[in-house]
Amino acid sequence: MDQLLAYTANFGFPMVISVYLLVRIEGKLEQLTGSINDLSKIIATKL
Repeated sequence: MDQLLAYTANFGFPMVISVYLLVRIEGKLEQLTGSINDLSKIIATKL
């Protein structure tokens, strides 16, 4: 039982934090992609 708690503390917490950060970054990347696409459309219309 102690070994299971040690594994959870050593691997579970970093895994949860990693998933949380990846989910947050994914949303930011989608916004960035949309902004880049909008910018390229604006630049294309100006040329």
